[in-house]
Amino acid sequence: MKVRGLLVAVAILALLGGAVWWSNRAKKAEEGKPRPDEPPKILALAEDQLSKIEIRKKDAEPTVVQKNEAGKWEIIAPQALRIDQDAISSMTSTLSSLNADRLIEEKAQDLSVYGLQSPALELIVRQKDGKTYRLLVGDETPTGGGYYARLEGDPRVFTIASWNKSSLDKSWKELRDKRLLTFDQDKLIRVELVAKGGTIEFGKNAQNEWQIVKPRPLRADSFQVEELIRKLRDARMDTSITEEDAKKAAAAFAKGTQVAVARVTDAGGTQELQVRKDKDKNYYAKSSAVEGIYKISSDIGDGLDKGLDDFRNKKLFDFGWSDPSRIELREGGKTTTYQKTGEKWMAGSKQMDSPSIQTLIDRLRDLSCTKFAEKGGGAPLLEVTVTSNEGKRVEKVIIRRQGNSYFAVRENEPTVYELEAKALEELQKAASGVKEAAPQK
Repeated sequence: MKVRGLLVAVAILALLGGAVWWSNRAKKAEEGKPRPDEPPKILALAEDQLSKIEIRKKDAEPTVVQKNEAGKWEIIAPQALRIDQDAISSMTSTLSSLNADRLIEEKAQDLSVYGLQSPALELIVRQKDGKTYRLLVGDETPTGGGYYARLEGDPRVFTIASWNKSSLDKSWKELRDKRLLTFDQDKLIRVELVAKGGTIEFGKNAQNEWQIVKPRPLRADSFQVEELIRKLRDARMDTSITEEDAKKAAAAFAKGTQVAVARVTDAGGTQELQVRKDKDKNYYAKSSAVEGIYKISSDIGDGLDKGLDDFRNKKLFDFGWSDPSRIELREGGKTTTYQKTGEKWMAGSKQMDSPSIQTLIDRLRDLSCTKFAEKGGGAPLLEVTVTSNEGKRVEKVIIRRQGNSYFAVRENEPTVYELEAKALEELQKAASGVKEAAPQK
């Protein structure tokens, strides 16, 4: 009986092993096969292996884009132009993995019924290894929402989604880089603006922060400088305008009043943008980086129509969001010092209440002038010294009162800042509100 049971167990084990083997074999056979419900694949290419794309459309000259030696796409026909890298990336992404919505015919005999005998759109795609694919896109489907398509050499006819067709159906005007200034923002080292009031030049300091270097060294409002750079970066041409519109823009620019001249310098050199305004307050721009004159938005024009004070830093302290490690207040002959040790704020041997110290820091951070004054005297009212950035930044501000006016100066700087009485009152209230930490229970 024991031998018989053993034989039965061996037989069962063999059957189970065979079933597992057959299951694994069937699974491997299915690997690589598309799922029954998966849309048919028209193209499956490695995007980084694409080297050249030719776009042919009826009644239009072909647009040809190609990768240069640096591996960047550029337009080479009908003329050599910079390309919008985002636009070409969207196209190559669609091409490299182009799925059909559905298969229409396995072996189409009459391509003319689909508009594929003489297609409205052809894309010739070449890879680095020299292999070429020709994609043909024909008529729109009767129900809309899709287009007929086929790959040359493949007898099948598919439909593709309208958005796929839109991503591929591009002219050189749509693919070209539309920026009027093509500088690299990360490598920008100089910005110059000739606008109302004269010439302003911005440069970077040792902390990689924007500062005013002309007409004289001054602290700059980094946000306003970055906003100026953003306006220059966003100045773009409208490639859909007609030749007649282009002529009108050139005439308006020639007769217009100069608003600003901006120059930007990066590792590649200096580029210039001239902006003028006509009597109807329309703005036009001419760039040294691209040919032509283009109408630009009033947002760009207004953003360049600024003077020196618009870019000056109105805040008294530069520590920003880097919380201080030491604060010294001198008022009425009394000096109070708060020192941060670890996570605790101390005044001598006394631990101070952190929320009340934070309120003082917030008031110091937000302390700003209403305007810049030519001069401002009076008796010293309050002196504040703030140490931040791990002891590397020390800022000292002296606030004086002259009649009903309050003026502040930063140590070793000539600028005089005029303050509102309310701003000073809030600062003094925060300073007087600092208290000792409550005893631990």
